[in-house]
Amino acid sequence: MPKKQVPMGQLASYLPDDTYEAVLAYLDHYKVHLTIARSRSSVLGDYRHRLNSEHHRISVNGNLNKYAFLITLLHELAHLVTFEQFGNKVSSHGREWKQHYGQLLAQFLQKKVFPGDIAAELQRSLHNPGASTCAEEGLQRILYRYDDRKQHHYLVEELPDGALFALPDGRVFKKGKKRTKRFECLEMKTGKLYLFSPVYEVYAPQN
Repeated sequence: MPKKQVPMGQLASYLPDDTYEAVLAYLDHYKVHLTIARSRSSVLGDYRHRLNSEHHRISVNGNLNKYAFLITLLHELAHLVTFEQFGNKVSSHGREWKQHYGQLLAQFLQKKVFPGDIAAELQRSLHNPGASTCAEEGLQRILYRYDDRKQHHYLVEELPDGALFALPDGRVFKKGKKRTKRFECLEMKTGKLYLFSPVYEVYAPQN
């Protein structure tokens, strides 16, 4: 996936107001090589620990809104801090990572850099955060409110039952009933059933 290193002078444009100095301090302290990636459907960011004298490497998707960008960056920084302390001796999203991630989030919550709805949702998950923003549907749903909405794009849960929608790869689905947490959707070409998260964004021009 193509990535580009973000010049530190441009980093502020990806972040909420009044967070640049604090973020830059972390990047400088831990010698982080930060890159901006194009949109990736499977991950919002990733972390690679340093080898020998190389820098730690973090990438974050550049299409995220400012609040999602900061949260994703803090998520990856928590991996870095956990690795610095424990190496590979603990699980990637275990108790140690959750503790560091919670501490990082708490610092920025105290600065009141997030809108009230995002702050409230982060506060609820502070002591037991999910392994990814994508895994926390409540947070993902709220963050979506701050995206630049693309025409004819909706969350699956926003579509009426029976609505047709398409994925970027061209496959077309019909929205069906909701199971415990996900919607059962029929792929029109193959007749196969797939489960979709309610907060997955899809293209539905007829909605």
